[in-house]
Amino acid sequence: MDKRPIGIFDSGVGGTSIWKEIHKLLPRENTIYLADSKNAPYGSKSAKDILRLSIKNTELLLRKECKLIVVACNTATTNAIDHLRNTYDVPFIGIEPAIKPAALGSKSKTVGVLATKGTLSSQLFHSTSENHAHGISVVEQEGVGLVPLIEEGKAVSPETEALLTQYLEPMLNADIDHLVLGCTHYPYLIPVLRKLLPEHVKIIDSGEAVARQTKAVLDKNEALNDALENGKGTFYTNADLTVLQSFLWDVKTAVKVSYLDF
Repeated sequence: MDKRPIGIFDSGVGGTSIWKEIHKLLPRENTIYLADSKNAPYGSKSAKDILRLSIKNTELLLRKECKLIVVACNTATTNAIDHLRNTYDVPFIGIEPAIKPAALGSKSKTVGVLATKGTLSSQLFHSTSENHAHGISVVEQEGVGLVPLIEEGKAVSPETEALLTQYLEPMLNADIDHLVLGCTHYPYLIPVLRKLLPEHVKIIDSGEAVARQTKAVLDKNEALNDALENGKGTFYTNADLTVLQSFLWDVKTAVKVSYLDF
């Protein structure tokens, strides 16, 4: 039995979508979540800054004795995870756009990817597309302005709907039948996306796959927590507490949300 926590970090509240999937699959695990909202969004930052912030978050989680770290941010994964894996002696789970299942499932042979600039311009994203999207047209769209709106608690709002209407137009004109969400903030846009997309368009995010991979790595390392009671969820933010709390309203188990200057 390994009671040490799983560490999770993101450029803000979006990675709570990943935390929820991990908690659902592994309810006995203790978790520590860092919401680096002060520096959100990562997607518009330079690769050097993304790496610096990822190192900062990682070292804080290691000081809190985390046994595994989930980089719950597509941009941080694509720009920093290789360095993190080569530098620190804990397993890292990353997030990347789920292009493979979208490409395999597409009948129109056209899929859309909604992501940040930092993800779309990364080498990892391009290699993933090349490896898994043979014969598939990938319509890329940078979601400018979406992360700040979600961080302000405006995931479902007229401003968000207006941006999404604009961003989806070229995808729908290209006849996509799958939309890949390439940012962990974006699952919180699904209510608006469902309103704007035709019924046949399938929305894909990485949350369940990340949770399954987390379980597999812990199992392989014999590091699962086999306690009978549910684990503790500890959340830290370096911005407004109420915003982070608002994304946890549907969590059934007790969680602790605190401000931390990091």
